Amino acid sequence: MENVRILIVDDHKIVRDGLRTLIDSEEGMEVIAEAEDGRSAVRLAEKLSPDVVIMDISMPDMNGIDATRQILRLNRRAKVIALSMYSDRRFVSGMLEAGASGYLLKDCAFEELVRAIRSVVSDQTYLSPSIAGIVVNRYIGKENRSEGSVFTNLTQREREVLQVLSEGMSTKEIAYHLNLSVKTVETHRRNIMEKLNIHSISELVKYAIREGLTSLEK
Repeated sequence: MENVRILIVDDHKIVRDGLRTLIDSEEGMEVIAEAEDGRSAVRLAEKLSPDVVIMDISMPDMNGIDATRQILRLNRRAKVIALSMYSDRRFVSGMLEAGASGYLLKDCAFEELVRAIRSVVSDQTYLSPSIAGIVVNRYIGKENRSEGSVFTNLTQREREVLQVLSEGMSTKEIAYHLNLSVKTVETHRRNIMEKLNIHSISELVKYAIREGLTSLEK
């Protein structure tokens, strides 16, 4: 039986190194590549077709939710497991709606991650107990579903622009980075501000951080 081929996506090298060492020591599993942001993850997933992607959520350039959505659009057979420090309903819902098959918190034991990998490869969903409670509450209607998030209020392109804008890129830099015209970037920024009813860059940055689209880390 062939090894489960795994792509690790996390913006912290020490996390990637630790996961690689542990996973490569597990029988029947191998790490085929690592990525430090969502955009690189999409490229590697398209090139290498991993069986499982272990995905962080809050990363520079492209977040894990949008990366998951793009990876699964390219390869429906891939399985994505979120491995995040966030247990907030918005992130759990965002990852599951993007198509993730599992969601674990970073304080879990490695043995739980192994169980999750084996579960999703067998076409099952794996949620850590604390995450399962959030999903159940959402399903039976205890959560307020009318409250929007950055993943429902903005289009994917608008989220891309907002993320790199909040990470300090200028309009010209964003245009080059996303292969857009300056005028198009300005239009996206104006639409983002109108949709969110936010009227300054500093408030946009605060919103992006609050929604988990970016972080204070540099």
